[in-house]
Amino acid sequence: MNFFFKLLGTGVSLGAGFVGTKLVNLAWEKASGNKPPAGHDDLETSLRSALTFALVSAFVSTLIQVLTSRGTQRAIARFAKTHDIV
Repeated sequence: MNFFFKLLGTGVSLGAGFVGTKLVNLAWEKASGNKPPAGHDDLETSLRSALTFALVSAFVSTLIQVLTSRGTQRAIARFAKTHDIV
């Protein structure tokens, strides 16, 4: 069952990462009026803009990773506790 929770945690993390990426891109477009910097050949993007986007994306990614990891650990602990009761 522990393998199941690890697999579930990975799936939730991937899904949350996908949603987080979409939200950051949407917020960037709303805030700046431009598409997010997305490639090596995008020379029109300023360095300041690219670094700001990278920092925001890294922050959101780390936050999602920490929250999904903690949520998975809580689910494993809760299941172990209820499994012992039954």
